[in-house]
Amino acid sequence: MEKTYKLKDLILYFLKLGAIGFGGPVALVSYMHRDLVEKHKWITEEDYKEGLALAQLAPGPLAAQLSIYLGYVHYRIIGATLVGLAFVLPSFLMVLGIGYAYVKTGGLPWMQAVFYGIGAAVIGIIAISSYKLSKKSLGKDWLLWGIAIIVAIATFVTEREILWLMLAGGLVVWLYKAPPKFISGKATILSPVLLQITTAFTLNGKLIQTGWFFFKAGAFVFGSGLAIVPFLYGGVVKEYQWLNDQQFLDAVAVAMITPGPVVITVGFIGYLVAGLPGACVAALATFLPCYLFTILPAPYFKKFGKHPSVKAFVDGITAAAIGAIIGAVFVLGKRQITDMLAAAIALITILVLLKFRKLQEPVIIVVAAILGLFIKSWL
Repeated sequence: MEKTYKLKDLILYFLKLGAIGFGGPVALVSYMHRDLVEKHKWITEEDYKEGLALAQLAPGPLAAQLSIYLGYVHYRIIGATLVGLAFVLPSFLMVLGIGYAYVKTGGLPWMQAVFYGIGAAVIGIIAISSYKLSKKSLGKDWLLWGIAIIVAIATFVTEREILWLMLAGGLVVWLYKAPPKFISGKATILSPVLLQITTAFTLNGKLIQTGWFFFKAGAFVFGSGLAIVPFLYGGVVKEYQWLNDQQFLDAVAVAMITPGPVVITVGFIGYLVAGLPGACVAALATFLPCYLFTILPAPYFKKFGKHPSVKAFVDGITAAAIGAIIGAVFVLGKRQITDMLAAAIALITILVLLKFRKLQEPVIIVVAAILGLFIKSWL
């Protein structure tokens, strides 16, 4: 498929998505499909599915990796680089501003009230997004649905994304639909596993130490913000004691109330640890691995992506990825929906989105934030 758009069009789209795209990785990857595949038709369904599968296989934040891959599809390295920067920059600037205010005021007491309303609405938004993504990608294929359901249950029970299940999903569909006539390089499958090996390597200097920790966070953690949060907590709170529990929870809340990738919370954490330099180092170190692990295998993914065996493997990986996303919805819902009012906000959000399909998500987020402040302040 020849490109029907200019690179600046894609950059502007991802600047906008990074500025107003709420809902975390589930919603963001759904928005990309809705806008770039269905609406504008800039990206084919196959390219999108290949990008989603590669993003799920490689370490790092799912939505950011998919954006980098979609930039690579027609504009290669320059497209991947500029699109990735455009997607991350708006939310990074926002968390810098919030971090500055947080330090100056000694905390954000209103944040929990705002997050109460927004968090409940976000559950509704991502529930609808995952439903649409499942319906579109899985269709009526019982095998793909079976894989998605198994991975969803596993994700919900363990509260983490399991790499070997992702690989197993691809292998099952591969062997069932297109028994292989060749064996691909083992490094493609083994490299993500090897990347999970931890290291005790330490360096002097807070900025270097910060950069190394967040590089590991980006390189060793697979999937969405749901997967990276426990890794960050173990490091910044337990190991290095850069933040206390409340500061860390506030950092997660900042990530949820700002648009763009949830992992941008690393910018807020980096700011609290070492100011502006800390924020820049943390963000760069976290996103650098996912950038490299997207653009380096991308040419081979494009070259062999149409092969029946590879296509079957990608379909299985995609089904497993959707299952993990569905499981994450339930995990987030369990944590966020703590009372009847929160449940009501989530349910109303779902009903409103089903009724008014063209309603923009930021409108719902603003209303939910106001409701949260009202409920916590007056009720």
